[in-house]
Amino acid sequence: MKNPHPFISLLTACLCMIYCFSSCVDEEEFAQTPQGNFEALWKIMDEHYCFFSYKKVDWNEVHARYAPQIDNNMSQTQLFEVLANMLSELKDGHVNLFTAFDLARNWSWHEDYPKNFSDSLLSIYLGKDYKISNGMSYRVLNDNVGYVRCSTFNRDFGSGNLDNILSALVTCRGLIVDIRNNGGGMMTSAKELAARFTNEQILVGYMHHKTGPGHNDFSPMTEQTLSPSKGVRWQKPVVVLTNRSVYSAANEFVKYMKCCPNVVVVGDRTGGGAGLPFSSELPNGWGVRFSACPMYDKDKKDTEFGIEPDHTVHQSTADFARGRDTLIEYARQLLAK
Repeated sequence: MKNPHPFISLLTACLCMIYCFSSCVDEEEFAQTPQGNFEALWKIMDEHYCFFSYKKVDWNEVHARYAPQIDNNMSQTQLFEVLANMLSELKDGHVNLFTAFDLARNWSWHEDYPKNFSDSLLSIYLGKDYKISNGMSYRVLNDNVGYVRCSTFNRDFGSGNLDNILSALVTCRGLIVDIRNNGGGMMTSAKELAARFTNEQILVGYMHHKTGPGHNDFSPMTEQTLSPSKGVRWQKPVVVLTNRSVYSAANEFVKYMKCCPNVVVVGDRTGGGAGLPFSSELPNGWGVRFSACPMYDKDKKDTEFGIEPDHTVHQSTADFARGRDTLIEYARQLLAK
């Protein structure tokens, strides 16, 4: 009954252990009623969600508040609303409830913050002669700075494509990697791109997984390392552009890049999303996704709430009126030094 949701498509060897454990979520049978579905969801999260202690959420208190709202005569829409509200207590973009008629989600990690990104400004910088390789746009700006726009990690870039992009920009004096509004995707793709910016294996962070139903039942932390790519690697200064809509695998990419030499991060704090998501199912067939495996930076600091940039820069209203992207211009100034 517990099959991973279709878009949870990558599992490392470590994550396979988590899957084996999380696939047994429904050891206890719950009735196919609003009450049964409520209790099943509460228990799935209670035993497998990984950030209760970090976020200081009293899940028993949450149960006490929401249980009285459940009535076995309520409609499916009413049940969905109560369950969605309960999950929103976690303030986690990786926590979702899937039904045929709606999707429960929490987007406060980016909706309540400045966008610091404009498609219209981006089109000015890309012009009409930019190149595209497997979803990534790139070109040489007029001050001989390379620019790469990476809007998603939902695809495998391919070694040959990355070789072509970096080779085309090799004469540039520096590189801007713009991942603003990148909501994540595959961790393997984030790692594949980051591997182009280190010449040696480096420690980039830690992770661990749940080993039992207790909120603090975790395995010891294991190291996350980044190995250099066997393809073309960039040797010059790099500026990574971020905003609050950088999430999940893109958040991990920023974590990796902050460990690479000659890399500076510019923009806003990322959106976070440092818990690898897994999926389960309620008795009525609704799917639930949740953060199950916490990840940390190289200093063992949790990045669930985002990663601070090296230089905090916001889009200026005056610059926007003049057709200038403040973050790109700031990056160009850094690369001119």
